[in-house]
Amino acid sequence: MIELNKDNFDAEVVQAEGVVLVDFWGDKCEPCKALMPSVEKLAEQYGNQIKMCKLNTGENRRLAISQKVLGLPTFIVYKNGERVKEISGAENCTPEAIENLIKENL
Repeated sequence: MIELNKDNFDAEVVQAEGVVLVDFWGDKCEPCKALMPSVEKLAEQYGNQIKMCKLNTGENRRLAISQKVLGLPTFIVYKNGERVKEISGAENCTPEAIENLIKENL
């Protein structure tokens, strides 16, 4: 998974061709940390079909706000730089829901 920050977000997500999934997570978010192993497995499984990235919102607060990320965990799919689908909240961000989000946007 590609680690995003304010310096590479535009190049890796906004200017990217194709589909990009961004995992917005935080150090203090227990559901985010619990999901991390599952998300890493999905990145291994689908990494050749979809670009998978993660952004630590604690270190990139302004960037997260600019993307209208108000709660964690949040997963946003971008296609050719356009935001197309999002899931957020611990109850919605299950490994199955994240995999479905990937499959829907391949």
